[in-house]
Amino acid sequence: MQKILVARPIFPDVIERLKQHFEVDWNNGEVLPADELTRRLADKDGALTAGDPIGAAVLAAAPRLRVVSNMAVGYNNFDMAAFNAANVLGTNTPDVLNESTADFGWALMMAAARRIAESEHWLRAGQWQKWAYDGFLGTDVYGSTLGVIGMGRIGQALARRARGFNMQVIYHNRSRVAPEIEAELNAEYVSKADLLRRADHVVLVLPYTKENHHTIGAAELAQMKPTATLTNIARGGIVDDAALVEALRTKRIAAAGLDVYEGEPKLNPALLTVPNVVLTPHIASATEATRRAMANLAADNLIAALGEGPHAGRPANPINPEVIGKARS
Repeated sequence: MQKILVARPIFPDVIERLKQHFEVDWNNGEVLPADELTRRLADKDGALTAGDPIGAAVLAAAPRLRVVSNMAVGYNNFDMAAFNAANVLGTNTPDVLNESTADFGWALMMAAARRIAESEHWLRAGQWQKWAYDGFLGTDVYGSTLGVIGMGRIGQALARRARGFNMQVIYHNRSRVAPEIEAELNAEYVSKADLLRRADHVVLVLPYTKENHHTIGAAELAQMKPTATLTNIARGGIVDDAALVEALRTKRIAAAGLDVYEGEPKLNPALLTVPNVVLTPHIASATEATRRAMANLAADNLIAALGEGPHAGRPANPINPEVIGKARS
């Protein structure tokens, strides 16, 4: 029987599904340190991960490993050059989290715009003594301009939500989306500079790549309206968190909402010192239905990639399909 490692705690019923096909080594505790992850992968044919870094050294130490199934859409934790060189397949879990992530992005944007977290902290501290006409004045969302950077599946889901708020939608993407999608979303394609200049609310939904590192830094923040908000539900590293702290502290922009951070789960401690930012711990996909769908899709990908189940040899979500059928090198 083939052996797999499930590197993170997931739903026990998904583990039971995997046990029907494999000998399962399940880490149901804390995140595995790099050396322990490498050791436990040494004799495995496959793995199910959730953000665990897998690079050339790990793959070299696991000569039987043929597939790593990531329980996430993003896969910047995979060194794909190393995967391709070793003929190891990577898979991910797109689509099943689009709507819940868009919901959360919208909530985070609203919370930043209307100063919800800031005012709650103030209330909990016992500071609410009277009503004031200028108390926690925020920024309107209805009738404003939404700027989406990264018009993929989740970006499009956000744009659909904007229709109910009578918002103008502008977007910037690596490439322009199809005209029929633009028409459906009533979205205008613009340059990044134009988007930053015009948008009242900027939402980041682009994948992390070396090219996208610090897509939003000091120069970009300087182009935004002082009344604008910035929401990041994409990946840490897309925003220069230190530059964002300075922009928030000096009121260069009004507020921000962050679900992802550079170096997470650690974060820039200065973010905790500015009141006009809403901070959440990478939970945009955290509904039970969505997380179950992600876990089951990751399991399906692993089962199929290792030649088991009704879709043997045909995983639904290969990242590098060109290695399918090639011998491990």
